[in-house]
Amino acid sequence: MYRSRLIRSSLAAAIIACAVGQAWAQAYPDRPVRVVVPFPAASATDVLARTIGQKLSEKWRQPVVIDNRPGAGGNLGTELAAKSPADGYTILMGTVANAISTTLYKKLSYNFVKDFDPVTLIATTPLVLVANPKFPGNSVKDVISYAKSKPGELNFSSGGTGTSNHLAGEMLKSMTGVNMVHVPYKGTPAAYTDLLSGQVSLMFDNIVAVMPHIKAGSLKAIAVTSAQRVPSLPDVPTVAESGVPGFNAVSWIGALVPAGTPPDIIAKLNTDLVAVLNMPDVKEKLAASGAELKPSTPEQLAEHIRIEIDKWGKAVKSSGAQAE
Repeated sequence: MYRSRLIRSSLAAAIIACAVGQAWAQAYPDRPVRVVVPFPAASATDVLARTIGQKLSEKWRQPVVIDNRPGAGGNLGTELAAKSPADGYTILMGTVANAISTTLYKKLSYNFVKDFDPVTLIATTPLVLVANPKFPGNSVKDVISYAKSKPGELNFSSGGTGTSNHLAGEMLKSMTGVNMVHVPYKGTPAAYTDLLSGQVSLMFDNIVAVMPHIKAGSLKAIAVTSAQRVPSLPDVPTVAESGVPGFNAVSWIGALVPAGTPPDIIAKLNTDLVAVLNMPDVKEKLAASGAELKPSTPEQLAEHIRIEIDKWGKAVKSSGAQAE
């Protein structure tokens, strides 16, 4: 009899807990939600976050506040999000920078895999190899030929050592055997200044950020780093098809929440974010910027992050880059 009462009591407790969780999820959100973007305003991550945040705000009838926290290659904002309450009211826009930082930094104040629960992959954004218009070449073959004919004279800029635009350049060097000089800057805006003026010749950067320069004609697109050509730049070949088979360096953005966030909240966030990403006007706007929307399950994002940490870890080790 005691065992029977115990079973009934446990079952009742489980039902109550489930009901409470469902009620919590149904009420969520009942106050403003913060989206931490660990990069400056107008960055690719910021552009996507603001587009999505506006739609979520309309859907939830609650403010969605974009909180830009740039610094340390995205680590300052990521640390802030990791230490936030696990209640669904803080969402991190995680990126390829987080996968890179896992290997690049000797010591981090957070663990990207353990301290966050994935919600959904949002988009992938290829990098574009761009050149100053005065550079005497229009293809990857031209870049390789120039670098081989003038060893150590060709340079490429980046937003800093260990960033994806730095490591994409290192990948090209290692896969082709060319000698290009890396010129790191404190952020991509400074890198663009010298690229546009001709102080440096080349740069790999996120398609969302570089597209306005390509459209304006202030930079010329040499190749995209994805496995396939992108619809927004249909005439620009991939690096792989330009004589470097297997080259693939794509950036990405995903939504994550602090570890321990209730599963019902994560499920609601996933459902609502996927719904927003499937809205025709959102698809049209973000596709025009070069982003490819990739809504997913939390499990698919977790696997994507695992693969990315492994891939970029190899690139970091190959480049010899390291940060404190």
